[in-house]
Amino acid sequence: MARPKKDAPVNLSERQALTAGLIERLVCPEGKDKAFLRDSEAPGLCVRITAKGAKSFVFQTKTKERTFFSRTIGDVKTWTIEQARTESRRLAVTLDNGQDPRELERMQLERQAAQRQHEQVQAVTVGEAWQQYILERTPKWGEHHRNDHARLAKAGGKKAARGTRGEGVTGSGPLFPLLALPLRDLTAPTIEAWAAKEGQARPAAARLAWRLLRAFLAWCAENPQYSAIVPSTNPAKTRKAREALGKAGAKQDALLKEQLPAWFQAVRALGNPSIAAYLQAVLLTGARPGEVLAIRWEDINTQWRGLTIRDKVEGERVIPLTPYLHQLLAALPRRNAYVFASNRAEGAAITEPNHANDRACKVAGIDHLTLHGLRRSFKSLTEWLEVPAGVVAQIQGHKPSATAEKHYTVRPLDLLRLHHERIEAWILEQAGVQFDAKVAPGKLRAV
Repeated sequence: MARPKKDAPVNLSERQALTAGLIERLVCPEGKDKAFLRDSEAPGLCVRITAKGAKSFVFQTKTKERTFFSRTIGDVKTWTIEQARTESRRLAVTLDNGQDPRELERMQLERQAAQRQHEQVQAVTVGEAWQQYILERTPKWGEHHRNDHARLAKAGGKKAARGTRGEGVTGSGPLFPLLALPLRDLTAPTIEAWAAKEGQARPAAARLAWRLLRAFLAWCAENPQYSAIVPSTNPAKTRKAREALGKAGAKQDALLKEQLPAWFQAVRALGNPSIAAYLQAVLLTGARPGEVLAIRWEDINTQWRGLTIRDKVEGERVIPLTPYLHQLLAALPRRNAYVFASNRAEGAAITEPNHANDRACKVAGIDHLTLHGLRRSFKSLTEWLEVPAGVVAQIQGHKPSATAEKHYTVRPLDLLRLHHERIEAWILEQAGVQFDAKVAPGKLRAV
C-alpha cells in the first residue's frame, strides 16, 4: 500500500491506527470548530483538532449508565501516542469498574489538600500562634496587660540604652525561648523544663510568664485552627511547673510612722520636681504606681476638688484632691498632657521613678521600699486613725469585700474628702512637713 502524501486529507469517518505522520497531517475540516480522529487500537482514544490547529489526545466513551464521558488527556506535543493509549485504557478500566475518574480525582485532590493543611498546621510555631493570639485578644486587654505580653516575649539582643556605657545588650523575655518551637512540641515536659530554668534565674517574671502561657494555651485549645495541635488538657497546668516556679511571697515593705520625716526630707530634696511630686502622690493617694503615672491635667477637677484615676479594675474612679497634693501638682511645669511629664521624652510621662525612690530611701536609711510599698504604706498608716476600711478601699481602688459595701454603701466625693484630708494632714504632721493651705495652688512654699 502506497504511503499517503503529507498533504493528503485524513479520513475522519473511520478508525485509524494513530501515527505521528497521521496526526501531523490532521486538519480541521473547513466550516467546523473542531473534529476528531479515532484510534483503532485503544477504544475511546481520539485526537481532537480545532479550527485554530490545536491538537490534543481525548478519551470519549459511554458509561454503563449510557451517559457520555469525555476527558482531555493532553497536548499531542507533550504526550506520546503510547502514553495516551495507556491513559485511555486506564480511564476505560476505571469506568468499567463503576467509578467516575472525575470523582476519584476530586477525592484525591481533597486528600492532598487536607494533607497539605495538616502539614502546615503541624509546622505552626508557638510564635506564629502567639501573634494571632495577641492580635485577637488585644482589644479586650488593658494597656498594662498588653505591655506584659510584649515585655515577656521580647527578643532582646539590642544595645542597652542605660547602665552599661554602651557595652551591654538587652536580655530576652522569659517567653522568648518558647516562640521558635513548633506548637505541637509545647508539651508538659517542655514547659516543666522551661519553668525549672526560668524559675532559678528570674522567678517573679517567670511566674507571670507562666500565667500568660496558660491563658494562651487555653485559647489555642478553643481555636479550631490550633485545637488539633495542642492537648485537650492544658500542658502548662502541671504540678512540676508550678513547684519549679515557686510561690510569690507576700510583700511586707511599707513606711513606718517613724520613717516618714526622713523619707519626705529625702524625696523633697530630689533634683527632679516631677519625680518628687510623683512619689509623694503615690503615698498620699494610695493609688497604684502606674495609675499615678497616667494622670493627665484633664483629670484634675479644681472646681469640685476631685482627681480622676484610670482604674485597672473599674475603668476609672474619682478620689478627693487633697490640699497638699493640689499644691504639689499645681506647682509642676506643664510640659505635655501628663501631670508627671518627662523632661527628656516628648509627650511622655516620667520613666523609671523607682530608681529615684531607691536613692531617696538610701539617703533616708530605709531598706527595700518599693513603689507598691508606698501604696501599701497608705493603707497601713490609716490604721492609726481608725478610718473605715471601706473608705480606704474606695480611695485605693480595691473591690468591696462585703455585700453591704457592694450594694448598700454609697460614699460621695465630699464624704471621702472628709476622711482623705484627715489622712493627709496626719501623715504630713508625722513627717514634720508644714505648708500654708491658704496659699493659692501653684505657689507652694516651705514653712
